[in-house]
Amino acid sequence: MTDQLEEVGALVRELVPAPDLVAVYLYGSATTTGLRPYSDLDVFVVLRRGLVEEERRGLTARLLGISGAPGRPVELTVVVLGDVVPWRYPARQEYQYGEWLREAYERGEVPGARVEPDLAVLTRMVVADGRVLAGPPAGEVLPEVPAEDVARAVAAGVPGLLGELAEDTRNVLLTLARGWVTLATGDVVSKDAAARWALDRLPEEHRPALAHAREVYLGEAEENWGRVGPGRVADCAACLAGRVRELAPDSG
Repeated sequence: MTDQLEEVGALVRELVPAPDLVAVYLYGSATTTGLRPYSDLDVFVVLRRGLVEEERRGLTARLLGISGAPGRPVELTVVVLGDVVPWRYPARQEYQYGEWLREAYERGEVPGARVEPDLAVLTRMVVADGRVLAGPPAGEVLPEVPAEDVARAVAAGVPGLLGELAEDTRNVLLTLARGWVTLATGDVVSKDAAARWALDRLPEEHRPALAHAREVYLGEAEENWGRVGPGRVADCAACLAGRVRELAPDSG
């Protein structure tokens, strides 16, 4: 992990040096429960200005060589300070690299800026548990995100997650479980903690799929959805999505 983090930090500082670079943070499981076998290295970058096309292409090309085997997948999110301070929902995301889009990057696609509801969740996580890699502490740079915006972001992400169920089954089930926990309790917790919480509350017929997702995430089992059954996976996802929708701010 250390070598990859150093490479990512060096890359960001090289392409967007100070004073345009405000801060870099590590967050997610690396700073909370500890990295699991399938955990990403989650890195959050704050800039004073937007990226130009050459910088976007440079980040993407270099991250293709840093992220993934033999190391860990890297998820790199970039925001411009003026787009998140003062806070507004949904906020604008300047750039995001994620290993799930590797094939698109290899075809020459480059992540662009977009309005991204999920930034509410990511920003909340960074402020709560982010570790400084460069710059001031996160609480001195980033805003406190209102709980209602986190809830809106969780609900907004459900359709996209369900659309990715076949390609990213483990992560979709765990993320839906985490969304349910967030709306029910107000806390953004780790994926395995969310699954543990949800398993105690799911109908018995939906538990095997989520239990398998958690076991794989923790490195306790090999991924094998055939043993669970595609129908059970889809039904579990639908049940979890239903719980999120029931608690969404605009429900009822």
